[in-house]
Amino acid sequence: MTDVSAREFLDRLFTAAVAAAHPSTCLPPALPPPPAQGRLILLAAGKAAGSMLEVAERHYLDEMGVDPSRLLGIGVARHGYGRPTRQLEMVEAGHPVPDAAGLAGAQKAIDLAASATADDLVLVLLSGGASANWIAPAFGVELDDKRALTRALLRSGANITEINTVRKHLSRIKGGRLAALAQPARVVTLSVSDVPGDDPAVIGSGPTVPDPTTLAEARDVLARYRIDPPPSVAVALRDPANESPKPGDAAFAGSEYVLISRPADSFVAAEKIAREAGIEPVLLGDNLEGEARDVAAAQAAKAKELKAAGRKAVLLSGGELTVTMRGQGRGGPNQEYALALAVALDGAPGIYAVAGDTDGTDGGGGDASDPAGAYVMPDTLARAKAQGLDPAAFLANNDSTSFFEALGDLLTPGPTCTNVNDFRAVLVDE
Repeated sequence: MTDVSAREFLDRLFTAAVAAAHPSTCLPPALPPPPAQGRLILLAAGKAAGSMLEVAERHYLDEMGVDPSRLLGIGVARHGYGRPTRQLEMVEAGHPVPDAAGLAGAQKAIDLAASATADDLVLVLLSGGASANWIAPAFGVELDDKRALTRALLRSGANITEINTVRKHLSRIKGGRLAALAQPARVVTLSVSDVPGDDPAVIGSGPTVPDPTTLAEARDVLARYRIDPPPSVAVALRDPANESPKPGDAAFAGSEYVLISRPADSFVAAEKIAREAGIEPVLLGDNLEGEARDVAAAQAAKAKELKAAGRKAVLLSGGELTVTMRGQGRGGPNQEYALALAVALDGAPGIYAVAGDTDGTDGGGGDASDPAGAYVMPDTLARAKAQGLDPAAFLANNDSTSFFEALGDLLTPGPTCTNVNDFRAVLVDE
């Protein structure tokens, strides 16, 4: 395979994975009938919130003929991820660090849920990113304190389950509290999973499901990663009033939860593309976790094994990798993985890769224009050397964006308006 055709093939895999998880594909069959008499209240949050709200609004107004006066709601998505709606409010807010727009949008969602009656249906459209977009700090905790804590957690190397354990105990909407607010209405949650294991209690910090974690576990996370929280956070994490509703709580008696798209579905689509191209797909798992550079080293070794065995194959993997920040550079888990992979492959011929976040952005400053990931080619290190770039130095500074930017090898699809986490493909050409 030439470098051009290999890159085109990797692009096809990434595109197929994203398309399989887009709400236009997976949401319509799952949308429930509107209530017989009451209102249909749509509450959407996360990176797919705009596309989910857009699809749902069209379904109920145009295909089901619901009276517009019975349809109300709000969606809160990451900046750049909003979609045009006709009567439902669409808000763009900060991610991964929350902002005032998310605070206002979350309060409107809380107010709508609290207004629901037994005749109403509260339809929650949830996707990854909701934890940052729906920001409703526990009483006594200021937004700036939540922002500071979020930054510390993101830099610490904590995984998403650990981060959301803390978030759920500092919120008035997460950890099952939205379902409690909506009583006595029926609550249906339709979710696009972006977490390893597809645990509803972790996706978007589980606003409509029981929370099995505790205040003590949240404190343990901060201790484990040596995070000294703002004083208001420390007080809140010792206040029994901030314990989340647990399994068996009456708040969930009228609540249903449906996963409409999972990372596994996206890998099924990618595997189909590979087989049609005569390439053996080797799925390493859709739920991998760990330090990006460690996973990259292990997968580089696996790719070299396949190459030595003369197999024409593509290693596929997903999940959510982490980066423990030690430098001051720009990047995200997918770009750091790609840089570490290039270093570990050391110019091995016939091995190509792409690593990208299916939401269209990977780390960065929170802008919609941030890259999603990067490509690795057999000549990546040779081209870097020709430009005087030291990949090891960039890796030590966590500056993968600058490295791949200089080579023209960033993956930049822009906002995809969905999110089933990381997508990695390592192509081994016989």
